[in-house]
Amino acid sequence: MESVLVSACLQGVPCRFDGRGKASGAMTAAIGDRRAVVFCPEVSAGLPTPRRPAEIVGGDGHDVLDGRARVVDDTGHDVTDEFVDGAERALAAARRTGCTEALLMARSPSCGRGRVYDGTFTGELRDGDGVTAALLERNGVSVRPAPRD
Repeated sequence: MESVLVSACLQGVPCRFDGRGKASGAMTAAIGDRRAVVFCPEVSAGLPTPRRPAEIVGGDGHDVLDGRARVVDDTGHDVTDEFVDGAERALAAARRTGCTEALLMARSPSCGRGRVYDGTFTGELRDGDGVTAALLERNGVSVRPAPRD
């Protein structure tokens, strides 16, 4: 059976920064008959739930991976190492389970694909990918933002 990596919060796991899940009926249809490999990069890297909101400052996930940007929480605490570690763990899970596609939480500094919050904590978006999305894409895993209900 084909497998797809899925953001855990989108399967209802209460692992978002605010301690909630965000189950989506549209996700069930998007997963179809594939096996969902449910994963949260932040939790896998040891970040607590709930936790301070974090955004990428100075670029996007590709820039973080290349050392040109950082992930910081809204108090200024640098959580870049945790986000990179979580991305590496997500990639390892995808490889271990044969996932060639990932359906990830939109706009997230980990999972966002195409658009992420801009690092100002004002709700503004910029073009780019989260850290996990960037690492997965660099390693041949096709990343799609989660479908909306």
